[in-house]
Amino acid sequence: MKLIIGLTGGIGSGKSAASRWFENQGIVVVDADIVAREIVDIGQPALVEIAKTFGEDILLNDGALNRKALREIIFQSSDARQQLEAITHPAIRTSIIQQLNAAHSPYVILVSPLLFETNQHELTTRNLLIDASVELQIARATQRDGQNIEQIEKIIAAQMPREQKQQRADDIVLNDGQLAHLYASLRILHEKYLTLAQA
Repeated sequence: MKLIIGLTGGIGSGKSAASRWFENQGIVVVDADIVAREIVDIGQPALVEIAKTFGEDILLNDGALNRKALREIIFQSSDARQQLEAITHPAIRTSIIQQLNAAHSPYVILVSPLLFETNQHELTTRNLLIDASVELQIARATQRDGQNIEQIEKIIAAQMPREQKQQRADDIVLNDGQLAHLYASLRILHEKYLTLAQA
């Protein structure tokens, strides 16, 4: 059976730095955020379904998804959010499974900010949490994304609390800001995962 490692962490925790490190070791990384964008590309069944459900106004002139228009609808109505998730979540899951099955490396990483929230952890063998204090998350995310603190705090509040993620993770790496420290911790886990993959 293929060893699949779920990689998660809150905004600004350092998941992207971690996933890039694993890629540099030759490990295939399937990124749920990228998959979520791919399934609403022009011509994809999920986009056709979204346009049917929410009207042609959520499409740009070239037929691509108008993310801003859709976001406004979703923010105003939890029913609309549920309708959207009913379309996108199954399509995302199917695509993730296909990519995980097609991956050829000693083990595979599934990166997902909402690994536990969307039950994507059901697809994984073990789960790795890249953890950071809320203060550090806010500091990093505001520097990187140019968003204000309130927006970042809202995103953090919408995600599963750190403590719950810590309880559900098999492996936890505290990313306290030093990349060398992060990489050293990941190297130890990489060796462990290689051994597990051969078991």
